[in-house]
Amino acid sequence: MDAEFPVSKGWEKLSSTLTRQGRPPQNEEGAPVNLPLTRGSTVLFPSLDAMQKQGHRRYDHEYIYGAMGTPVQHELEKVIASLEGGTDCQIVSSGLAACTTPLLAFLKAGDHCLLPDSVYGPTRRFAETLLKRFGVTTTYYPPCADAATIQSLMQPNTRVLFAESPGSHTFEVQDMSMLASVAHAGQAKLMLDNTWGLGIFAPFKHGVDISIQALTKYPSGHSDVIAGAVTVNTQEDWHMLRDASIQLGQLASPDDCWLTLRGLRTMGVRLAHQSRAALQIAHWLKNRPEVARVLHPALSDCPGHEIWKRDFTGAGSLFGVVLSPQISQHAMETMIDSLKTFGIGASWGGYESLVLPTSGGIIRKHPVTGAPQGPAFRLQIGLECPTDLQDDLAQAFEIFKTAV
Repeated sequence: MDAEFPVSKGWEKLSSTLTRQGRPPQNEEGAPVNLPLTRGSTVLFPSLDAMQKQGHRRYDHEYIYGAMGTPVQHELEKVIASLEGGTDCQIVSSGLAACTTPLLAFLKAGDHCLLPDSVYGPTRRFAETLLKRFGVTTTYYPPCADAATIQSLMQPNTRVLFAESPGSHTFEVQDMSMLASVAHAGQAKLMLDNTWGLGIFAPFKHGVDISIQALTKYPSGHSDVIAGAVTVNTQEDWHMLRDASIQLGQLASPDDCWLTLRGLRTMGVRLAHQSRAALQIAHWLKNRPEVARVLHPALSDCPGHEIWKRDFTGAGSLFGVVLSPQISQHAMETMIDSLKTFGIGASWGGYESLVLPTSGGIIRKHPVTGAPQGPAFRLQIGLECPTDLQDDLAQAFEIFKTAV
């Protein structure tokens, strides 16, 4: 049976933690519930000696200069590091910056990088443009490849094995423990885009070295923040990441950090509802005649389902839908235009439900991980009533009776 445990279990367990972390001390009379919002570029010191001493504390999440992070950013870093199970976190300007900053920090000219064929499109574009121009070569591997296949693709100069689980648009779940074993045997770092799994997948327990988050998604939760996070688990990796972040000028605004902290307070309850609703709708879609396949990791026929069941404590609100090959791309686009409750837009993880076409824009190097055989779209399930969302999809599917 699909989803042997409630997909919301992991999210529900987070709620108590998320209401306590990253707050002012509560043992003083008149203490505010939330952190004050501190904006500022210049930080004043009582003496040159004090300024110089503080300047040497760049690894300590201390307020040195605005471009190196503000107090609210440093508190957000501590919360995300705790959620990921790491030691330190660097907040950056976007989810994409969270992917590119560690790649720049840990790769140099002449190095080789392995990316999954299902990787987020802008990460692929970064590898094929900027990294290539800087003399870093990239090889793509099938996201469900076994250890022998990954080992065969490793080169003496492979320094990063990058993973994304579940994969963008096709939702393959990857075996992190296996990937970590292969990466470390070849003296490479294992990086994971863990945006879908924040709080329900513990990256460092499975051998990941660097975990990446788009805080734009679940943590902020209201579709009004652009920010990212990179978390590590060793002092050596932290120093490499932190130095590169300072050199690249990576940070997020204090306002976005404050909004993300506020969004985190409700992430557990939001995602408990959204994950349950997403699985309900995924099961409903599986029984629709118009649907060829539903790509949801909690469903037994999704690639990597057994790994999800072994390693995750819940599921997210984002999944894919592949329509019957008899349905044309044009008909699917007409259907999407007729949706009334779902919005049409990129991104995900907010409170509102979204739909985004995925067929026609998926790039793959390996035929086995190629684009779906029928028209496909991605659903982000928000906080609306699940039956309202099902009704909206049902009325939109009526278009297939006339559209071609």
